[in-house]
Amino acid sequence: MKNTQENLKEAFAGESMANRKYLAFAKQAEKDGFKNIASLFRATAEAETIHALGHFAAMDGVKSTLENLEYAINGETYETEEMYPPMYEQAVKEDHKAKKMFKWAMEVERVHADLYKIALEAVKRGVDIDSEVWLCPVCGHLEFKEAPAKCPVCGVPGSKYEKIA
Repeated sequence: MKNTQENLKEAFAGESMANRKYLAFAKQAEKDGFKNIASLFRATAEAETIHALGHFAAMDGVKSTLENLEYAINGETYETEEMYPPMYEQAVKEDHKAKKMFKWAMEVERVHADLYKIALEAVKRGVDIDSEVWLCPVCGHLEFKEAPAKCPVCGVPGSKYEKIA
C-alpha cells in the first residue's frame, strides 16, 4: 500500500496532466465553435490546478525562491541533457511528428535553465531580475527585455511573442 507522500505525488501528477489536457480540449472546442463547452473545459482545468497546488503544498514542494530556482535549473538541465535527447532520437528513427516538438523542447529547456541561472544570481544578490519576460507561443522559447525579430528556435515572428506579467 502506498503512503500519503506517494499518493500526493500521484495525485499531483494526475491533476497537473488533467489541467493541460483540458486546456487543449478547450482550444479544440473553441475551434469547433463550442464556446461554452470551451469555458467548461477551462473552468475544470482551473479546478484541477487548485487540486494540484493543494497537493503540492501538502508535499511541502514550494521552498524559498533560491531553492525553487535551483530545483528548476536541475529539472530543465535534466530535460535538456537526459530526457529529451533519446526521445528525439526515437521520434526521428520512427519519423514521428513528435520529433519537431521534442527538438524544440530540448533547445528551449536549455534557455529556461540559463534564464533561471540569471534569476538565481539576482536572488543571491538580494534583488529581482530587471527585465520583462517574453514567450514564444509556438515553441515556448523565452527572452528577457524584448521579443527577438524572430524566434531562434522555431522561427515564428517576434511580433507573435507574448509579454508575460
